[in-house]
Amino acid sequence: MASAIADKRITREDYLQGELASDIRHEYVAGNVYAMSGGTLNHQRIARNFLRLAGNQLAGKPCFPTGSDFKLLVPLGGGEEAFYYPDGMITCVPVPGNALFTDSPSVILEVLSPSTRRNDEVQKARDYLTIPTLETYILAETESQFLTLHRREGKGFRREILSGPDAILELPEVGISIPLAELYQDVS
Repeated sequence: MASAIADKRITREDYLQGELASDIRHEYVAGNVYAMSGGTLNHQRIARNFLRLAGNQLAGKPCFPTGSDFKLLVPLGGGEEAFYYPDGMITCVPVPGNALFTDSPSVILEVLSPSTRRNDEVQKARDYLTIPTLETYILAETESQFLTLHRREGKGFRREILSGPDAILELPEVGISIPLAELYQDVS
């Protein structure tokens, strides 16, 4: 996430309408709008591979993956909310085809980059881990085959590390598994 584009807070409705007309994506956090920065080719490859691999395994099943153009609504408490664009999500509840966002993913993927790392590891992690339907939050490194997972365990989340080409990302909550060698295919 980059810097706020204005010091003035805007309404949810104004944000959603603005996104429909904008050539660039923005995230919305408690009335503040932030322009999204572009990612590296490796960043795009990891996100694309996740979407493709998950999509292939979920074909014909009730769960489905979405890419970085589909918004996630996160209630923040106190009447505030955020709209984020995760690099990938898997959702297992029905969502209308004309929906602009979901609020109930089972899995969220964020691909880390130097400009977004702190936000993904701190603010988004704090916000995402409050989502009742979320089972796994995945943080993917771009420089090596290394994932940090936050998996639901009881009322909280436990941290798990996966690394190397022989590791397999198991997502039993959606019935798929993704070898890291395939997730990182074509990543240099």
